[in-house]
Amino acid sequence: MSDIAGRKVAFLATNGFEDSELTSPWQAVTDSGATASLVSPETGSITGKNGHEAAVDVRSADASAADFDGLVLPGGVVNGDHLRMDAASVSFVRDFFAQHKPVGVICHGGWILTDADVLKGRTVTSYPSLRTDLVNAGAHWVDEEVVVDAGLVSSRTPDDLPAFNAKVVEELAEGEHSGQTV
Repeated sequence: MSDIAGRKVAFLATNGFEDSELTSPWQAVTDSGATASLVSPETGSITGKNGHEAAVDVRSADASAADFDGLVLPGGVVNGDHLRMDAASVSFVRDFFAQHKPVGVICHGGWILTDADVLKGRTVTSYPSLRTDLVNAGAHWVDEEVVVDAGLVSSRTPDDLPAFNAKVVEELAEGEHSGQTV
């Protein structure tokens, strides 16, 4: 994996996240030298669908993409659905694209990208049930383990985590991407 020492990576999640889709990428980025922070509409802590509890570092309403070098969006049906209904979280995500910063999204984490209106012309993958939503938002959807499109890394399920983690770290090491935009 690439060295991303000194980079700051935001993880945006809320209650109901897919546990491994938060913990595995978190470990990958921190093992590669980055600092990870949990951003959430909630305060205190959040709980994954399988019981993993994680401390929230900053509320999404108080977070700024300018303070981070990249973003990871874990999946989980409840997590994805609730985040896309939180205006501050949607704005936070959109700002990463406006600032050309790497974004990693796995499983149902991609749902918020439809509300952030950042998918037009982009190639992505996701959990298969999101296909229609992502296509309707302008994306070209493919069924592949991991897809990289100008700084946007996407994967389907926890089975894809090794490939997803490697590509997220690689894109963070590369930094800003001019094609990563709204």
